[in-house]
Order: sequence, then structure tokens, then C-alpha cells
Amino acid sequence: MSPRSREASLRSKPRHGPSFAELYTPKLFTVLREGYGLGDFRADAIAGLTVAIVALPLSMAIAIASGVGPERGLFTAIVGGFLVSALGGSRFQIGGPAGAFIVIIAAIVERHGYDGLVLATLVAGLILIAAGFFRLGTYIKYIPFPVTVGFTAGIAVIIFASQLKELLGLDLTSEPAAFVPKLEALWAARATVNAQALAIGAVALAIIVGLRRWRPTWPGFLLAVIAAGGLAWALNLDVATISSRSARWPRSLPDPSLPPFSLAKLQAVLPDAVTIALLGAIESLLSAVVADGMSGRRHRSNCELVAQGVANVGATVFGGIPVTGTIARTATNVRAGAKGPVSGILHAGYLLLFMLVAAPLAGYIPLAALGAVLAVVAWNMAERDDFIALLRASGGDRIILLATFLLTVFVDLTTGIGVGVVLGAFIFLHRMAESVEVAGEAPLIAEDQADDYAGRTAYDPAEAAGRDVVVYRISGAFFFGAVAAVSGVLERIGERPRVLVLDFSEVPMVDSTAAKTLLRFAEKLAKAGAMVYLAGATPAVRRELLQVGLKKPLVRYAKSVEQAISHATPGPDQG
Repeated sequence: MSPRSREASLRSKPRHGPSFAELYTPKLFTVLREGYGLGDFRADAIAGLTVAIVALPLSMAIAIASGVGPERGLFTAIVGGFLVSALGGSRFQIGGPAGAFIVIIAAIVERHGYDGLVLATLVAGLILIAAGFFRLGTYIKYIPFPVTVGFTAGIAVIIFASQLKELLGLDLTSEPAAFVPKLEALWAARATVNAQALAIGAVALAIIVGLRRWRPTWPGFLLAVIAAGGLAWALNLDVATISSRSARWPRSLPDPSLPPFSLAKLQAVLPDAVTIALLGAIESLLSAVVADGMSGRRHRSNCELVAQGVANVGATVFGGIPVTGTIARTATNVRAGAKGPVSGILHAGYLLLFMLVAAPLAGYIPLAALGAVLAVVAWNMAERDDFIALLRASGGDRIILLATFLLTVFVDLTTGIGVGVVLGAFIFLHRMAESVEVAGEAPLIAEDQADDYAGRTAYDPAEAAGRDVVVYRISGAFFFGAVAAVSGVLERIGERPRVLVLDFSEVPMVDSTAAKTLLRFAEKLAKAGAMVYLAGATPAVRRELLQVGLKKPLVRYAKSVEQAISHATPGPDQG
């Protein structure tokens, strides 16, 4: 075979899905391959600077709220942000520390120290890389919407509670990470409220809210932090600042290092690593979806997971904390006119420059101002409209939402997501089971739901061309959840007919449990001398039925009900 004919033969072969390169080539290479000019770079430079201005105060505020130094937030945004943009599957994703991780990081640091957090994040990074290569990114979409809204709102409540200490200037040496003990500790310290810190927080909050209303394009977070810092310095106010919490502000990235490792430590932090990986995957892919909706582009979910994993490993090696895609910064990037991942890479470079040049000034930033920044972040995270809409939705969605929200707040995030997903699965199965109908001469399933089937056309007994032939139609997914209802209807057949025709034309799928139940029923009819026809089954449904033993002579298959009736009631010439 000549090279030309071999090439034509390869082109003619059907493809069985995207190739490895199509799944895992970073969007950076795609953008450069499409053609990247000076105008694109100029747009990305402006967008990257805009995002960096937003990310600078946020990164420090999130790190402080997580129980670590503010510099670790910047290390995370610089290293993690660079790797997410350089290797990710989204054109516009901005990586860095996220408010959703505050609760998890604070709890890990409280239990295992910063070394434990580093180990947990390294393991989480490896889990994310493995998840990407096993193509699990597409399965994130199966997490129910009420679960996402519930845990996001729960995290928002915890973040706001965690900032009350800074906003009120409370003298609290040790603040528990758990919600209820935190509130108890804050209440016990209520007599130590610092009016000056409260005033600084109020000023910062007023600036942020005011600029969002009257000058929404201005960097409200950064201007609020600068104004609060300048006010505290000019008036020599007695408020806690970054310099009072951090003994030395770094002037460069630290040397890469790894934490002490032991098997016992790994076992202790493994559940936390799974939580970081799960939340990181959800947050980053949700952020990528938001960017897709704003830009009209499409991200590569599994490539994005691999990039998030590498970014988590890289950020913690350089003294950072967990990394994920950040919705607010990613949306800012798109609105600022970014053309591709170069803007995210430049955003990391700008942050590095800010850290090197403005390091001495960062120490003057009041913690109350950063508390105001995170209070606004928590308010924006709460997704209030979606929360209220779900409370007014069906009972199942309401149960999932409240269970996830309350467990996230009062127990922990992992439990909240786990219980929410399981509840969502059970409620979905219940709804699927209820949607299955069995109709014969009249709707026979679930008498208390008879109104639901009033619009369905019942089979006319005359269609059977004989009283010895009975036709039943099954509609909907025939699976284990619907077995009891379907078998209950079939078992109510009074006198055994000579021929039973089951119309499967409206059954999209059948599982082994349902097929086995049908097999036992067919065997019972066969012993009574009856003949069973299965009509209109799709190839996939028929294959499942054949695998459990539903084949000749026990049952016969027909393309349609009419064909089954014709075969079961031969005319005079055939008789």
C-alpha cells in the first residue's frame, strides 16, 4: 500500500473520540498556534494588570483568614496562577487562593500545622492530576445544583464569621476553626471590641460598596485597602496590621522545599487531601464554565484538572496554600478584554513585581480592611437569589440544599457535599421510578397518582384481536427503583392470558435488577402455558434482556405490538 493510499485509509477510518493531544494540549499553545500578535499581547497586558490589582488584596486577605501569613497568599497567586494559565484547559482561567478554601485550610492548620497543610495539598495535587488523566473532569457535572449552592452558601457564612474578629478588633488569642466554638469564643471576647478597628472596617466597606455602585470599573478592593491603610497611618490608630502579624515581609519567592514526610502524617491528612482535591475540581471547573459562558469559548475539563494539580504541587513547594480557579478574578479577566492565557501569566508577573517593590508598604494594611474585603467576598459567594429560588422549589431540592448548607456550617464541608450528593442521587432515583408508567386497558400503576396518567391513551382491548391476548405498555427507564411498581402491576393480572405482549418501545434503558424481575415473571407465565412477546425494544435494551436469559423459547421479540399480535393470533390460513 502506497503512503497516499495508507493516508486515505487512515482518514476513512471512524474516530473513536478525541486524541490525547486534543484533550490535554494547554489552551496557551492553541492560542499561539491560532496566531498571536502585538495587539493581543497589549490587550492581555491590560487585562492581566486589572486582575492583579484585584488579586493583590484578596490573596493576602484569604491567606490571613486561613490562619497563615499573608505572603503565602501571594506565593500561591504568583506560582499557582502562572501554572494554571500556562498549562490549563481554559483560555481565561485565573488561578490563586480562593475564599472557598478558607474553612478547610484553617481547620487543617489548626489540627496538623502548616507542614500538614503542605502535605495534604501535595497529595491533593496528585489526585487532581490523576483525575484529569483518568478523564474524570466530565463527571463533575453530575453534582446536583442544590449541593453547589448549599456548600457555597455555607462557606460564605463561615467566612463572614471568621472575619468578625478583625472587623471588631477583638482581642482573641486563639480562634477555633469550627463554627459553633468560633461563635462562642467571639461572644466571650465581646468586651474587647476596638472602636478604631470597627471604624476602619466600616470605612473600607463603605468604599467598596460605594465604588461598586457609582464606579464599578474602579478597583474597589485595592482602593479600599490603600485608603484604610493611609488613614490608619496618618491618624496613628491603634489597629492590628499585617506587620503586627508577620514579623518579616519577604522580598522574593522562597526557595522550593518539601515538608517532613511520614506514613502516619500521610494517613492523618489524607481525608483533608481528598476534600481539597474535590473542592478544587468543583471550583475550577465551575469557574471555567463561567468563562465559557462569558466568552463563547469551550474549555478542556480534564486538561484543566491536570493543570490545577500541577499548580497545587508547585504553589506548596514554594510556600503557598491550595490553588483553584477563581470565579471573580476569571470573570474580571474576561471583562477586561483578555485574549488568552497570557493575561493570567502576566497577572502572576505583576503580583511578583508588586511584592518586590511594595513590600514595605504592605505592612501598613489594617487587618480590619482585609476583613471588610472578605466580608464582601462572602456576601457575593452566598448566591442569595439561587438559594431563595431553591427554597421555593420542589421538596427534594429544598432538602438537598438545606442538608448541604447546614452540614457545611455545623459539621464540615466534606460531610455536607457527601450527604448532599447521596441525597441528590436517591431523590433522582425516586423521581425516575415515579416517572415509569405501566398501561394496559387503563393506567394501572399507583392508584394515588392516577391523575398523572389521565392524558395517556389506554390500550383498547379490541386491539388484541382476541380476549386471550393482553397488551401492556411500559414507559420510562425500567430500573431497580421502578421494579416494585412495574411488577406489582403485572402481578395483578387476573386470569393468566394465553399471550402477554409487553410494549418496550418507550423504555430507554433497563438494568439487570429489572431484567431479572421480568425473567422470573416470564418463567411463571411459561409454567402456566402462556406466551410472552417483548415488542419494540431498542438494541441496547434487548441486549440487556438477552444477557439475563430472556430469549426463546421463554420469550419472543417483535418489532412492534402489531407484529407481536399478528404472530400470536395467526389467521385462518395459518391456523
